[in-house]
Amino acid sequence: MSVDVSTMAELTRTVARPKPATSLARRTLDVSIAGTALLVLVPVIAFAALAVRVSSPGPVLFRQRRLGRHMRPFTVLKFRTMKADADSAVHREYVRQLIGTEPAEQLPEELANGGLFKLAVDDRITGVGRFLRSWSLDEVPQLWNVLRGEMSLVGPRPVIEYEVEQYPDWYLRRFAVKPGLTGLWQVSGRNELTYEDMVRFDIEYAERRSLWLDLRILARTALVVMRRQGVA
Repeated sequence: MSVDVSTMAELTRTVARPKPATSLARRTLDVSIAGTALLVLVPVIAFAALAVRVSSPGPVLFRQRRLGRHMRPFTVLKFRTMKADADSAVHREYVRQLIGTEPAEQLPEELANGGLFKLAVDDRITGVGRFLRSWSLDEVPQLWNVLRGEMSLVGPRPVIEYEVEQYPDWYLRRFAVKPGLTGLWQVSGRNELTYEDMVRFDIEYAERRSLWLDLRILARTALVVMRRQGVA
């Protein structure tokens, strides 16, 4: 999907640009924490990679085209949690219904009970994949995306192009900032929220973002992961 540059500029104009010093401080935080985490987590990364490799045939890493700041495409990295031949059409249809559902409507029960972005029953996921997802370990390779500058530690969730095909214009304001490993919506209800709730939290973050807010979200994220809140 493509959006005219002038349209994107208009939709993100209300989001104030951070001062250069703030941007530098945020980037320094991203690089220092992501780099340190990758070094500290070497044993975890090795264990996860081995578990994925022996649990099912296919690559260790899952690569997928996502949209970043100003809708620039990039390749996001994750540990593979599904069978290598998993059909994305299942999730695509789920997302279409999820975003297109009016508040007064309800998704089919077999879709709704899984929580935001999660199918209630998804036999594409491997046993190891469920464990990695339950502790958010499948997201660890995205620390490399942070080092590359494609993502930040904190920001909106990086979305798939076919999600954006369903977006009303005001949703596009979430692309004013880089996507993140964690964000305001993850620490405000995670999978217990609706898709529109998530977008509103993303836009709120884009408008309020500061180094202090990033630090608060990172601290709360650690608690959310340890308590496994909103895990589907």
